[in-house]
Amino acid sequence: MTQSANTPPGTPEVRRSLVLGTAGHIDHGKTSLVRALTGVDTDRLAEEKRRGITIELGFARYDPAGRISFGIVDVPGHEGFVRTMVAGATGMDIVLLVVAADEGVMPQTREHLAIVNLLGVAAIVVAVTKVDLADAEWLELVTEDVRDLLAGTPYEDAEIVETSVRSGAGLAALEDALLRAAGAARERVADDLARLPVDRVFTMEGAGTVVTGTLWSGRVARGSTVRILPRGEKARVRGVQVHGARVESAVAGQRTALALTGAAVRRGMIARGDVLVADRSWSPSTMLTVELRALAESGRRLETGQRVRIHLGTVEVMSRVVVFGTGEIRPGESALAQVRLEGPVVARCGDLFVVRSYSPVTTIAGGVVLEPAPPKRKRISESERTALNRLSRGGVPAVRGAVALAGWQGLHAGDMGVRAGWRGDRACTVDVTLRRIGGALFDSGIVAEGEDRLLAAVRGHHRRRPLDAGVPLSDLRAALPSRAHPELADGLVARLFGRDRLVVEGTIARLPGFQAALSPEDRELARRLRGILADAGLEGFTTAELEDRFSGHAETAAVLAFLAGRGEVRLLAGRLWVAAAALDGAVDRVVEVLGGQEGLGPADFRRVLPVTRKHLIPILGYLDGLGVTTRLETGRRVSAARPPGGPPRGPR
Repeated sequence: MTQSANTPPGTPEVRRSLVLGTAGHIDHGKTSLVRALTGVDTDRLAEEKRRGITIELGFARYDPAGRISFGIVDVPGHEGFVRTMVAGATGMDIVLLVVAADEGVMPQTREHLAIVNLLGVAAIVVAVTKVDLADAEWLELVTEDVRDLLAGTPYEDAEIVETSVRSGAGLAALEDALLRAAGAARERVADDLARLPVDRVFTMEGAGTVVTGTLWSGRVARGSTVRILPRGEKARVRGVQVHGARVESAVAGQRTALALTGAAVRRGMIARGDVLVADRSWSPSTMLTVELRALAESGRRLETGQRVRIHLGTVEVMSRVVVFGTGEIRPGESALAQVRLEGPVVARCGDLFVVRSYSPVTTIAGGVVLEPAPPKRKRISESERTALNRLSRGGVPAVRGAVALAGWQGLHAGDMGVRAGWRGDRACTVDVTLRRIGGALFDSGIVAEGEDRLLAAVRGHHRRRPLDAGVPLSDLRAALPSRAHPELADGLVARLFGRDRLVVEGTIARLPGFQAALSPEDRELARRLRGILADAGLEGFTTAELEDRFSGHAETAAVLAFLAGRGEVRLLAGRLWVAAAALDGAVDRVVEVLGGQEGLGPADFRRVLPVTRKHLIPILGYLDGLGVTTRLETGRRVSAARPPGGPPRGPR
């Protein structure tokens, strides 16, 4: 695209939607400057007209050069409305810091700049207003004060433009400066999770309940369903507007108005401070793990137990601070901490927030959310500190940090957007140190420890129960902590099997090379058990009867299981042990004599199998299981031939 003749050098060529916010002391001309740029008076309330000050957030659209669409948020400058100012500053891409030439830098100028900095606004432009009220010498002093104010901040190279709304002086230059600043604004991601912090709610004829806010991330479309957090109620989007124009959808970075419908909306269950989301991974929390930075210029420290005001998104919540380590944060210093909130907030890893003191109310700190819904902690280990520091770095390190903190539970791919701040639909396997098992990511250290636990459990079972063919997989899962992801054990078994470190046969696992073996004493017991069961024929013995007969042998049940594993004996109905040869003979006789017949009752089978009714019932259940017999309403039917498969024939 070629640059047009009236485009200031250095301005971006692609049309973008950005949020431009005002900031500055009361009566320094923010609203007048917005009106001069856009023709819109953002003071809409009667009280604002009467008092001549901005009380609520005001909005206007500004399209300089036809290639940048600014949604302007005009904020109050009075110290009593800083809470409203912070709500408006949420989601700003660029800030127009207004300083009146006749007064210069004032207290709210400083506090507003601190808030803008804490919220991570990428760029500012300074407008020195009312230049027609100051002489050249005084104007030079004001400009120097502004430069001193910006020194040491990310905005020390910000453009300063002298303006007058009365004469129109400097307005064209201000427009050019804003276009240049737009190049520093961060790119919003439309394929991210949708989130809109609500800053205004009102009713409009024909539209019903309307909410407005800056769409922080993602996309919201007409007809879609959103959740209203923290209450969790649902609403449907009837209509979408961006800067007063109806659209099918709004994308991240746009000032957005949504017409909503639903039971919760009709009951008035939505207000400023609520958050609209579209994904189930969002959840409110009354606790956040954060990195806090105390403002050097405030002279105030933060201490464990201190009550403060947390401004996150468009909500203000009272909270208590718990500082890890020393228990305090001195002015100009940072530390990891938790904030225990007196009301729920909706946050994600990487969110920036402002901290104001309880009384007197002033901005004293800011921070970044690391864990949006953490467990309660009074202290942290070195490994937790390392993981939290990774979260503060964002990107792939943040994913690694979140996975490490998730521990045995793992981090589900669907939770990465909130818990790691992972934006967009990029692949979930983002680092070679992570392992994906059962739809969740695990730290490689957890995986290695889990595999060691499973192998140790198998070795221990082989040592304690040398006659068992292996460990039932259901028992092996107990080797991991109870809080472990439900699919982790099976996933680790599969990994071990794939690397030939574990043999899995059916529902049994064993170490490679392991074979159940009988001791000399157990071999003698096995010989005697074979003999007594062979003599008993189809009547067999119960486990209790055999253990009573061989009471001097502690491993009677284990030896029976060993013989069953070799196909020499079988357990019927969970209680009756019968020699395999006797059962195979019974199957052959039943098929030979009764094959093809149906409507048979117990008496018919007893003529072929001369046993008591007590023994016949479990034998018939065994035949049913093999498919030799089938139960019908009129009795049993016998197969005309012995079905294929089934237990192997025992030695005869």
